[in-house]
Formats: sequence, structure tokens, C-alpha cells
Amino acid sequence: MQVIVNSDHSITGDAVLIERVETILSDSIERFADRITKVEAFLSDTNSSKHGARDKRCVLEARVAGSQPVVASNEAPTVLEAIEGAARKLERALEHSFGKQAAAAGKTPRKQDVAPVDELGELEKWERDRESHQSKHTR
Repeated sequence: MQVIVNSDHSITGDAVLIERVETILSDSIERFADRITKVEAFLSDTNSSKHGARDKRCVLEARVAGSQPVVASNEAPTVLEAIEGAARKLERALEHSFGKQAAAAGKTPRKQDVAPVDELGELEKWERDRESHQSKHTR
């Protein structure tokens, strides 16, 4: 799984930050790594020089093989908190996305909708008898 980190002019995207993003993502979504081709992180400072409770923003976009990208974002007072929050949200979004795919692929009929083989044989016999009975009356 390839990780790409993009940051705006007010956040220094140095090697330490990139390694931190990779570690956080590895901890949270490593179990999906075989299905994800790339994760792109977009880090920004929403208020630039001003400080606030939700000053830093992290948007994570996971490119999923054979499917649409999955995106999660988070705003927090620090870059690290924004990354961690977005990683948790991305993990939940991927669980949901892969869960829906698995459910759609593995749909099976309900137990009450499935007939045992002996009942199918009886049903076929009943249909043959009914058809022969109807053909006698239409002559």
C-alpha cells in the first residue's frame, strides 16, 4: 500500500510527518492493505495563522482495487489529532464498504425459502399429475 502525503504551505511535510502518517495508517488499516492500492493524505491549516479548536484538517483518500475510492476527513487542534481522527474514520468507512461488498457477494436464500430435495421431487410429481389431469379435461 502506497502512502502519499500532501500538505499546504503552512504545514511542513517533512520526513518525520510522512513517517508518522504511514505509521498511523499502518496501525489502523493494515488489515485492508491487500485491497488498497494507495492512500493519499491531504493536510491543511484551515485558519492559517489563527488558532482554533478545529484548526488543522486531514483528508484521507484510500484507492480501493476494483472499487470507488473511500474518503474520510477530520478537523482537530493539532495535525497529529487530525490524522488520527481521519484514520479512525477511514477504518470504519473501509469496514463498512468491504462489509457491504461481502454481503452482496455472499447472499444466500433464507432457510425457509429453500426446499429439501425430497420435497422438490414431490412438487415435480404434483405438477406432472396436475398437467396430465388438465390435459384430460381439455380434450
